[in-house]
Amino acid sequence: MQPFWPYIDALLPKGSPVPGIDLLCQMMRDYPARGGKGLRGQLLLECAAAFGVGKERALPLAAALELFQSWVLIHDDIEDASEERRGGPALHRLHGIPLAINAGDALHAYMWQAVLSSAVPGAAEEFLATVQRTAEGQHIELLWIRSGTWSVSSADYLQMVQLKTAHYTVVAPLRLGMLAAGVQPDARLLPAGLALGAAFQICDDALNLTGGPTYGKERAGDLLEGKRTLILLDWLASAGEADRQRALDWLGRPRAEKDQAGLAWLEGQLRGSGAVERAMEVAATEARRGLGILAEVWKAAPHPERTLALQETLAGLADRTH
Repeated sequence: MQPFWPYIDALLPKGSPVPGIDLLCQMMRDYPARGGKGLRGQLLLECAAAFGVGKERALPLAAALELFQSWVLIHDDIEDASEERRGGPALHRLHGIPLAINAGDALHAYMWQAVLSSAVPGAAEEFLATVQRTAEGQHIELLWIRSGTWSVSSADYLQMVQLKTAHYTVVAPLRLGMLAAGVQPDARLLPAGLALGAAFQICDDALNLTGGPTYGKERAGDLLEGKRTLILLDWLASAGEADRQRALDWLGRPRAEKDQAGLAWLEGQLRGSGAVERAMEVAATEARRGLGILAEVWKAAPHPERTLALQETLAGLADRTH
């Protein structure tokens, strides 16, 4: 168990004397209680340790990052009409959209409580910027889907995932780790984190097609949701006109009208075309670039032996099995 989970457990209310609010308390605890990798909080704690601060000082910020992910995922699942999250039904499938939105909003407030309780100078500004960038990236992706556009380049995709995923997955955890240690974040964390965050998201896209029993989200959910992934864009660029049109016709349907036969056909096309492997080559290149930059950053860490675990965690971002 990651050390920030007990902090989250203590922070979130376990119940209320007000009728009905007990359900809100249960809903706020739902996604955090399902676990998850705890990657973002782990990166923050490892970075803080490398720069000389104990976990107690950094715990509130690590917990706040995990709460950030939980409320963002609640809203993201609604926006994407997702069915599953972390091995169970998405929160809005259990309780309906209005209550799920409200639970996400409530978790957002507890995130800020954890940030403010940390009393780390600069942490609130870092979280504010992270929320802004994540919302921008999510907006771009939702706009592509709403407008039905498929004129999306690989560069467009990378820009979107750098905003939507990379800032809160890698950039912010590392910058917050240094802030918790009382150190001004190195400017090189931004390009390194953007590269590693992109690698993480590309790997996540691949796992959505190939992930095994430990994969915690809905298999092939990206296709059902019509997401523009590097894998799908690669295949569309090289597919024959008839196959491309068949795929776009299926992808353009409302989710409820997307039949399993069409899904199986498109999944087979993607997996058999080499598009997954080519996307993973991009992920590996981005990961190597980010790790190379960070290897120079870690030379200034007062505890370089602790950067080994940190670099190992970061190296696993593009080499995951779940």
